[in-house]
Amino acid sequence: MEPLTWTGGLGTFLVPLFYLFCAIGALGVIALFVLPLVIAEDTSGAAILKRGPSDHAASVIQWAFLGLVGVLVIYTVVAIFGPYGIGGIIGEVGARFLPVWIALIVTFALSITFKRKLGLYGKLFDSPIGMIGFGLVMFWVFTAIFADLVMTHDPLSQVSGMKNKKPGHPGGEGLVGHYLLGGDALARDVFSRMVKGSQIVITIAPLATLFAFMVGITLGLPAGYFGGFFDTLLSFLANLILAFPVILLFYLLVTPEIVLTGLPTFMAMVLFLFPMIFLIILFNSRYFIKPQKRNLLIAGVLIVGFALYLSLISDQTRPQPLWVDFVPASLDLFNIPGGILIVFVSVVFVNSPTVFRIVRGLVLDIQTRDYVAAAQTRGEGPWYIMLWEILPNARGPLIVDFCLRIGYTTILLGTLGFFGLGLPPESPDWGTTINAGRRLLSAFPHPAIVPAVALITLVLGLNLLADGLREESLKD
Repeated sequence: MEPLTWTGGLGTFLVPLFYLFCAIGALGVIALFVLPLVIAEDTSGAAILKRGPSDHAASVIQWAFLGLVGVLVIYTVVAIFGPYGIGGIIGEVGARFLPVWIALIVTFALSITFKRKLGLYGKLFDSPIGMIGFGLVMFWVFTAIFADLVMTHDPLSQVSGMKNKKPGHPGGEGLVGHYLLGGDALARDVFSRMVKGSQIVITIAPLATLFAFMVGITLGLPAGYFGGFFDTLLSFLANLILAFPVILLFYLLVTPEIVLTGLPTFMAMVLFLFPMIFLIILFNSRYFIKPQKRNLLIAGVLIVGFALYLSLISDQTRPQPLWVDFVPASLDLFNIPGGILIVFVSVVFVNSPTVFRIVRGLVLDIQTRDYVAAAQTRGEGPWYIMLWEILPNARGPLIVDFCLRIGYTTILLGTLGFFGLGLPPESPDWGTTINAGRRLLSAFPHPAIVPAVALITLVLGLNLLADGLREESLKD
């Protein structure tokens, strides 16, 4: 079997077109910084910006970008419907993501069709930056969901003769006959490890950020609303945690010596209670005057919540059982690998103080508004005011911070993996993979570059998504 080239049989026709669009885009970028803005005066004499050469340069960049995307689409479509290898490595990689493309098209089509009925999420599709960011983020979300369909080989299997092979080298016993993006130092498929690594990142980063927000909101709302000694104590503890350098704090929490003490598990016991506490207070404040409905909802939260809580903190496979591993195997719904649990808890612990400070600051500002005074005049309880008057009006900044914090958490996970902390060495997460490939970076760059590009695109997408949400929330 012959090795695959990057462009395959289509390269003769599409590569010159690709270079042409790159050149046009580069000229547009240069023109954008060189050409001046056109300033004129309206009828009242005020200075206004008019469409000028710089705007035309921006349009040229947009069309060049669309042209590059079109070239990649042609590669992918031909690879999907044509014979194997005709689109080269670019086409075959694009074809492997077919389930992801279908999911993205359906998501965008439905979202754009019903965007006027979807609130802030729907308004996101009025922002080109927000749409691009959302597309990048959802690409990796759907990649994590359909990872088993996208992967070409077992991400942990080693194939003889494939050590550090270049992209497109034939070999392996996977769904395709080539290592599309080459092999690493242990003869594992780089493409499959990148895809499998997205599952770890997409699982830990958003969920850990969500748990951190549960902790920060549950403590930040009463601290800002009531003030006093409670606020002083929590603010002191938050500032104390934030005084430590983040990387050093992570390093201390995930080191084997600390793990053996059971400290991460004890931290999980405390932190994992907050989602239940938040939901119980939420339902109680909302349906206090409807006791039957309130009791039913709280009972459901307690039953489901404690079942999940006990499964989270208990691990029947732990080499050295702790006293929390008392749950019978029949009631232990799932076991989270020790490394993932440690990293998860560490992320929640590090992010919670920052979220607490943001929520507290928003409460101090919003509680002076007239609608809060009106709710107090109606005789509403403090928790009702905090959860149903103040929190909804703070959703804009919190949603933006949530997206940014997921990106920040993604970088932290990559940093931990790069230093070999938390997750096992064979883990396909992007940080660990980059660390494994950096040793031979000068000779074989592809094992490190592929996960690095994946990490960059996800964080870029989250930042663009946050910018789009911020832009639309300011209009709201």
